[in-house]
Amino acid sequence: MAHASGIHSLEFKLPDLGEGLTEAEIVRWLVEVGDLVAIDQPVVEVETAKAMVEVPCPYGGVVTARFGEEGTELPVGAPLITVAVGEPAPSGGGAEEPGTESSGNVLVGYGTSEAPARRRRVRQEPGAAGAAPATAVNGRAGVPEAEDGPLPVISPLVRRLARQNGLDLRELTGSGPDGLILRADVEYALRAAPRPAATAAPAPRPAATAAPGEIRTPLKGMRGAVADKLSRSRREIPDATCWVDADATELMRARTAMNTAGGPKISLLALLARICTAALARFPELNSTVDAQAREVVQFDHVHLGFAAQTDRGLVVPVVRDAHARDAESLSAEFARLTEAGRTGTLTPGDLTGGTFTLNNYGVFGVDGSTPIINHPEAAMLGVGRIVPKPWVHEGELAVRQVVQLSLTFDHRVCDGGTAGGFLRYVADCVEQPAVLLRTL
Repeated sequence: MAHASGIHSLEFKLPDLGEGLTEAEIVRWLVEVGDLVAIDQPVVEVETAKAMVEVPCPYGGVVTARFGEEGTELPVGAPLITVAVGEPAPSGGGAEEPGTESSGNVLVGYGTSEAPARRRRVRQEPGAAGAAPATAVNGRAGVPEAEDGPLPVISPLVRRLARQNGLDLRELTGSGPDGLILRADVEYALRAAPRPAATAAPAPRPAATAAPGEIRTPLKGMRGAVADKLSRSRREIPDATCWVDADATELMRARTAMNTAGGPKISLLALLARICTAALARFPELNSTVDAQAREVVQFDHVHLGFAAQTDRGLVVPVVRDAHARDAESLSAEFARLTEAGRTGTLTPGDLTGGTFTLNNYGVFGVDGSTPIINHPEAAMLGVGRIVPKPWVHEGELAVRQVVQLSLTFDHRVCDGGTAGGFLRYVADCVEQPAVLLRTL
């Protein structure tokens, strides 16, 4: 859609987000219509079923349209924005060369790996920002305006604002490049020459109405993905749960000794993770998944350890890669990094996929026990309740000890109760006597 002056419009669509994702919800626009954007500048923040991500635009120029309000779900391939850019460098065949005006990078999280041949940006004319646009008496010299046709340089937002206020866009000359009519132009015209307001459009009807006393919350984004995964786990996995109480007094003392010796602090979750990986080395059947179509159990030689975390946007399970090869300090640091990313909504799809076993510390909610649902397609999950003082027989005498309830939910297709019980008993032994871990260090 080139114009005589060399200004033309490019449409940037919601890119393929990877991980099998087909849609995303607009959370927050990072640019306004009329803004000048650079190549690979993030223009919108979206939430997928995996994470919150910022989407960079591969074009540099003036934003002429945005598609979708905040809270709208868009499928991959749907238009996000249009950008007015300069004329591309001529090629031998006369066709446009996308590489001259864009980075070519359209996947979320990918910036420009190397500088493109030319980075062209549309410059706003002096006085375009905040200056009073001229008003033509007989028509206008800007871009043509058609209500129903494709409009590469006039955004739907500008047209709607003009229509709602009874303003004829043909009476304006835009202050943007090539006479581009910006929102500021319309707003200035409305302030300078108030016109009778057009009849307000009726408010859109809600997609679904709630009966008195009901509150309806759509299952979409992360919450919808979690709901689908939990439902699939219940449908496909014949799970069973076993549990045991353990005296965690010595584990708590060991952690205190580590943290008073200097150096980075060691978290309790890191110690439990270290115990998990040691137990999985002894009982590798639980570090697996079931390929139902092939009717095979697939066992892994690595432990990518997921841990359940509650966030404002719902339950997420970040994954610590190669947890079996990490010491307590490295585990503590990675748990802290992923927890902070979950709190701020910056977890990437890669942070949330590929787990082989999950550790669920539901004790942080002040509860003793649980029978959690397995994180499909994994085969098992270790649950840890709160650690509280309780009466306990210690060395033949009644004493007050720090007691914790441990539970293991497992896929009965990958192992029988003997293996599951052996795994859980080994975990309990390590909690009660941390020195047992020295055998595997």
